[in-house]
Amino acid sequence: MTRQVQDVLDMATELSPAERAELVEGILSSFDLSPREGIDEAWAREAESRIDAFDRGEIASRPAALVFERIRQTLSP
Repeated sequence: MTRQVQDVLDMATELSPAERAELVEGILSSFDLSPREGIDEAWAREAESRIDAFDRGEIASRPAALVFERIRQTLSP
């Protein structure tokens, strides 16, 4: 990592979480990520579809703690 990059990182870590999120969004938007836009739109549609299905009672939710515990159990040796 160059000194300039390290300096920017050091300054960024002093920002609030919301400010860091804005910074990340600004940096990411500076890249030409045209194909990613289609992916982001597809994920947004999928998320909306799942929310609608949940609201209609077609799918159930699970507490995040249980989901993460199952992942930990699956990944632990």
